[in-house]
Amino acid sequence: MNLVLYNGEQLPSQACGLLLPNRGLAFGDGFFETLVFVDNRLRFAADHHARMQRAAAALYLTLPAALATAGALEQTLTELTRANNQPAARLRLQLWRAGGGRYTPLTTTCGWLATAEPFGADDSAVSHAAFALETYSIYSPLSFCKGPQAWLYVRAAHERQQRELDEIILCDAAGHVAEAGAAAIFWIKDDVLFTPSLDSGCVAGVRRGQVMRAAYQKGTECQEGLFTQDKLLAADAVFTANVAAIRPLKQVENTTFHKPNPLLTALRNDK
Repeated sequence: MNLVLYNGEQLPSQACGLLLPNRGLAFGDGFFETLVFVDNRLRFAADHHARMQRAAAALYLTLPAALATAGALEQTLTELTRANNQPAARLRLQLWRAGGGRYTPLTTTCGWLATAEPFGADDSAVSHAAFALETYSIYSPLSFCKGPQAWLYVRAAHERQQRELDEIILCDAAGHVAEAGAAAIFWIKDDVLFTPSLDSGCVAGVRRGQVMRAAYQKGTECQEGLFTQDKLLAADAVFTANVAAIRPLKQVENTTFHKPNPLLTALRNDK
């Protein structure tokens, strides 16, 4: 029996029903976080909480007490993983504005749901990626967080599936590289690390931040900006990064990347 946390109450997943009205369902008035519990800890808890605080502020929401600090977040989700007897878990935390109303919000209070499933990291190399043809990233005051623009990633995943790709790379309407379908995108050229800036409409990924911190600590030059596709295709190595794993790309469009890269190896080994 799988257990969930619904507004702080532990329930069997089959017994969990959302009360109506639900503003998350009606208006997408909320956001979510995807987290990983492994090695008896919540990975990057402080970074996740910082993004949650920023998302809540952008949506004029107040985080509930059980999630109000990084410590509370880790304790709450650790209890859920242990209740499910999961030494390694992939967690999804969904938050939405409580109450009803139309567009005008009536409260800053959040309803929330946390779910857990077994986690196994897949850090294998990605065989073939290509740039999306049907969907563009869109910069907005909420594009940094997960949830408000999730439809973009649903469309991109559908295109990836239809084109039989292993990964898809989103660009903005001007052709600047933004991110992968469910991860940040990085590339290395002449020992410099490159990644799109948030102006591209990409998510402010927790692992994205961790990779840049690790690179800076190693004395590596890091450049964020608006880069065209040809800059990525001219790289020495390309990889994606999310909370689950760092994965090298073997091929993007018709360009292959097969040479081992010391910086990429070092970043993959940095937990």
